[in-house]
Amino acid sequence: MADTVYKRTGRMSAFILRRDRLRIPLWLIGICFFTFMVPVSFAELYGLQQERDVMAETMENPAMIAMVGPADLSHYTLGVMTAHQMLLLTAVVVGLMSIFLVTRHTRGDEEEGRIELVRSLPVGRLSNLNATILVYTVSFIVLSLLTGLGLYALNIESMQIEGSLLYGATLGATGIFFAGVTTVFAQLSESSRGTMGLSIAILLIAYIVRAVGDVSNETLSWISPLGWVTKTAAYDANNWWPIVLMIGVSMVLFAIANYLNGIRDLGSGFLPSRPGKKHASALLQSPIGLGLRLQRTGTISWAVGMFVLGASYGSILGDLDTFFESNEMMKQMFSTEQGYSVTEQFVSTIMMVLAIIATIPPLMAMNKLNGEEKKERTEHLLGRAVSRNRLMGCYLLIAVVNGFVMISLSAIGLWAAAISVMEDPFSYGTIYRMAIVYYPAILVMISVAVLLIGCVRRFTSLIWFYVFYSFVVLYLGGLFQFPDWVGQISPFGYIPQIPVEEMKWLPITMLIGVAVVITALGFIGYNKRDIEG
Repeated sequence: MADTVYKRTGRMSAFILRRDRLRIPLWLIGICFFTFMVPVSFAELYGLQQERDVMAETMENPAMIAMVGPADLSHYTLGVMTAHQMLLLTAVVVGLMSIFLVTRHTRGDEEEGRIELVRSLPVGRLSNLNATILVYTVSFIVLSLLTGLGLYALNIESMQIEGSLLYGATLGATGIFFAGVTTVFAQLSESSRGTMGLSIAILLIAYIVRAVGDVSNETLSWISPLGWVTKTAAYDANNWWPIVLMIGVSMVLFAIANYLNGIRDLGSGFLPSRPGKKHASALLQSPIGLGLRLQRTGTISWAVGMFVLGASYGSILGDLDTFFESNEMMKQMFSTEQGYSVTEQFVSTIMMVLAIIATIPPLMAMNKLNGEEKKERTEHLLGRAVSRNRLMGCYLLIAVVNGFVMISLSAIGLWAAAISVMEDPFSYGTIYRMAIVYYPAILVMISVAVLLIGCVRRFTSLIWFYVFYSFVVLYLGGLFQFPDWVGQISPFGYIPQIPVEEMKWLPITMLIGVAVVITALGFIGYNKRDIEG
């Protein structure tokens, strides 16, 4: 019986590894790179215990506890600082990696008809599910060892072998846990979209429950698996039992997924799909209504995220002047201008970072047009009384409005948090001007995305390299003293940093003009090229 049900699980595992030969290494390299980069940066930025103690004071407020969790702030070594500020956020990223990849090989393959094709061969009924579990369990064990041994190899005094291995094991256990969550929802939902949405909802709920519990009721944070992440206290108490708890629950989830997969029909799910309306609304019958409907969940999630991100930066403004006075490297990054406090210069730089991050959702909204074309859905619209200009114009309008909403929400979040922690807070008008001045740069980035979709669709992903380049050269430019032209390759390099710099209308006007011209070229290209499908 077992031979029949699990037949050729090993062969299926090899097949999954073959398909993910690039995805898994890229995820592992990315997570490891940022994990190793942070403690090295901390060692340079906070080399003295006095500097770390000042940083610990800025962390002692409810907003920061809600964001990164609690820690022993009286013993704020480099190891404790790294685990406190990075472990939970990295665990969330690992959880997302697990959800995306496991969904792809379970419900995603079933939805695409690949599982039906596989089952027509001499392969066991549960082979694909268990091959997925096996591949990603091993992948997360590898991630644990890489991060654990890599952190220890950095040879930082307070980062001993046990704490480093625990740090890595926490990341790996989180990945295995959310692999279990995703395999269960892959049986309950009837679509990959539903599987991913429900799994990410559990991740978000776990984060919110932990945040509320850490701030107000410690017992509540025990309910959340992300609360278990902070309970490990890596480089401090080094508690291993939350790892055992996470792995134990994961095994139960894998068993439930196997049982549910064994008793359901292929293509079906246990959660009934909500029947759609018999007639679409007038809005949904238009290209812009369809575009908004397709992006609704992502847009709302990003809007909430931008507000929270702005609030998190605003919550640390109260103690910044004291902190900067004792840190030479941060002084160098935010070089002092006469007549302005370091906090004012810091906020103007943070606004630039928020603006670059706020560029991501409108670019995703614009690139959705390319995604729909890849799935060969665009031709169905263009086959009706919809012109190419109208179709691309609808997505452009969504992206432009999206960018305005995202930068505005980040400013509102920062201001709302800043007035609660600063003795002499910035006015709302000042904060909003500091943010909205970056909107023309966001428009230029959207126009570049339009140009790539319209003229060189295969290279649409290059827009993300441009965003990353902008972040690196402008945020770290002061520290590494890049020449001015390096920053001016990015549209964000032309924006005046209010209130430290005076408002300059000429570059703002030129950026808007450049955005219009590039967008027009993108439309011309989109009208001339062949549509896939």
